[in-house]
Amino acid sequence: MRMLLLGLAGVGAVAWSVAAQPSKPLTEPGKTAPLPPGDNTPPSTATDVQLVERTLAARKEYENSLKALHEHYAKTGEKQRLAWVERELMAYHLLWKPSYNLDVKDVPPSTLEARVNVREANELYKAAMEYKGKGLGDDYILNMRRSELLLREVLEKYPNSDKIGDVAYQLGDIYEGRAYKQYDRAAKYFERSFQWVKGSRTDARLRAGVLYDRQLNERAKAIELYRAVVEHDTNPDHIKQAEKRIAELTGRK
Repeated sequence: MRMLLLGLAGVGAVAWSVAAQPSKPLTEPGKTAPLPPGDNTPPSTATDVQLVERTLAARKEYENSLKALHEHYAKTGEKQRLAWVERELMAYHLLWKPSYNLDVKDVPPSTLEARVNVREANELYKAAMEYKGKGLGDDYILNMRRSELLLREVLEKYPNSDKIGDVAYQLGDIYEGRAYKQYDRAAKYFERSFQWVKGSRTDARLRAGVLYDRQLNERAKAIELYRAVVEHDTNPDHIKQAEKRIAELTGRK
């Protein structure tokens, strides 16, 4: 069972899914957030990967600390402080958070396989789709954030679920859309969608190709995906679109 975190922040009642069990911060009170294991590199000499790992750890510490504070005020009945932390949690989830480096704890590997029907994964996916695309303005952004969090939870907790191909496709769609516009992330998740489910009949290959072509300016990668569309897709419109763009990019009629 999941409980809903309710609050008002000028955008109407909203709900964030949080675990029914108390969330534990990554550190004890009074201690600083940990760096990735074994990483004590000074910021001036740290690599991109090390700095991104630090940022992700700090984000998670901040979010978990707010959840723990919410649970505390909910138990003690301090309504005003509860409202404050709900507003801050909503602000955190509204904040645009880029990946910076997709290889750092962001996109799971292409080797995952969608094999097992998992009831809990199915329920998370269903809940995510109930939020996806709903609302206007800030409500729309909040709902897309909720949907993203639930979909990513499927991948984190049930990586062999038979829903992971659908999850990857929906994440690609979310990251491409106006709530994120993170085209590199979107392209990677569209790729994972057909890599995790062999023989997938969605337009994931074509959408990934278009993103590499039109948004990321990686034409060689786009051509590779367009050719895969021609080879594997069964939709005549998809094949025609891919063939047309291959001809335009290669100069071959």
